[in-house]
Amino acid sequence: MNEAMMTITLSSFGLLALGIPTLAALKGWQGWLEVKRLELTGQGRQEPRSSAMDRIEIADLKERVRKLESIAACIDP
Repeated sequence: MNEAMMTITLSSFGLLALGIPTLAALKGWQGWLEVKRLELTGQGRQEPRSSAMDRIEIADLKERVRKLESIAACIDP
C-alpha cells in the first residue's frame, strides 16, 4: 500500500509540474494572439496626433536622410 501511495503521489506532482508551465504558456500565447488581433484591426491605444508632432517627426526623418546621404557620399556630418 505504501509503494502504491508513493507512486500516486509522485505521479501527481509530476503531472502538476508539467501542467503549470503548460497553462502559463497557453495564457501567454492567447495574450500574444490578442495583441496581434488588435494590431490587425487597428484598435490599439493610439493617442491623437497633432500637426506639430507630425512636423517634428518629418524634420527628424529629413535629418536622418541627410545623415545617411552624407555617409553614402563618404562625408563626415
